[in-house]
Amino acid sequence: MLDALINILAGGHGLVEVNTRVKEDEGLQRAFGRMGCADQSVISDTLNACTSQTVGQMQQALQAVYRAHSQGYRHDYRAQLQVLDVDMSGLPAGRTGEGVTKGYFADAKNRRGRQLGRVVASLYDEIVFEGLYDGKRQLDRSLVELVHSAEGVLDLKREQRQRTLVRVDAGGGTDEDINALLLCDYQIMVKVKHYKRSANLCRSVTTWYADPKVEGRQLGWVETPQVYARPTRQLAICNLKRTGQWTYHVVVLTLTNDQLFWLARQPRRIRPTQEQLAVAALHAYDLRSGGVETSNKGSKYGLGLTKRNKRRFEAQHMLVLLAQLAYNLITWTRCLLVAADKRLSHFGCLRIVRDLFHIPGQIQLDAQGHLLQITLRASQPFAWAIAHALASHDVLIILGQI
Repeated sequence: MLDALINILAGGHGLVEVNTRVKEDEGLQRAFGRMGCADQSVISDTLNACTSQTVGQMQQALQAVYRAHSQGYRHDYRAQLQVLDVDMSGLPAGRTGEGVTKGYFADAKNRRGRQLGRVVASLYDEIVFEGLYDGKRQLDRSLVELVHSAEGVLDLKREQRQRTLVRVDAGGGTDEDINALLLCDYQIMVKVKHYKRSANLCRSVTTWYADPKVEGRQLGWVETPQVYARPTRQLAICNLKRTGQWTYHVVVLTLTNDQLFWLARQPRRIRPTQEQLAVAALHAYDLRSGGVETSNKGSKYGLGLTKRNKRRFEAQHMLVLLAQLAYNLITWTRCLLVAADKRLSHFGCLRIVRDLFHIPGQIQLDAQGHLLQITLRASQPFAWAIAHALASHDVLIILGQI
């Protein structure tokens, strides 16, 4: 399992790459405390032998690692809200795999695969919990399960849930899901799933405002809102399509005015107008795309999540969990590197693996295999940042010619 994880961090998109990326690199093995590397066929057989019990043990291990190292687990709920974004993303796969069925896969009709549910602590770009489901499973049947699982990882009490925002797209916007979150005392920002109801709710809007960011998009407050388990505000959104038709959506939210401006990254206003509140609410919801959706892209393109497919369901689930751990390790590594170079704060998984983890260098070990010195190619643009970050860990770093 550790060799498979190292392969993911080294940029390997398939298990077969273990033999060239990890097995041939003694320094890389030593960095993870390994004195050798299993053959890719042995790793594959090990994954195929995984059971639901094995997957459960791995999830417990990931929970322990997350609690030990994450910022999300140490979030100060008194200072600001915790923001959890929840989403479901398709993982295409061959039709012979367990749990592989036809389902919704973006921009791919009649595709088969499995579905990945993910909960992200968006303030810290950390994956709190992931679940793997069959291809027909959608967010409306998984949202409550995912949130409760993340709640267990974060060890949320009632007072903390009251200071936790769950932000979800229309896939989790059924009445049952919204009421379940409200009854658990979460703050919510959820798009309503039923398009006919959204259109009806939009008819009660008396004043529409133009969105200053997106041309052709308007917004306003629903004046006859749908009744849920707790009082909510409901924001109506209409978009003008290229065909000249309007589409209607409604976002249900429980945040205060100050929380809306904070979440939208806008200055706090003492006496805000209804238009200012509506714009803040819309832009706060839009930031979801920079949370869980960006996280999904980072895993798929940066860590090759969709490139590793196993026929057995538990084997595939284990690969997903290894990629989850790799994602969080990269996030925590970036936090260390940003102290040396602020430009790295915007680096995602792809750039970190490609541009930072692959800087050419040489490693010098003594006869006992202890690290003596690292030499990095000085011409690499971010070699100095790596050297500066590692220098604080009592490692001799030299920038030179390789």
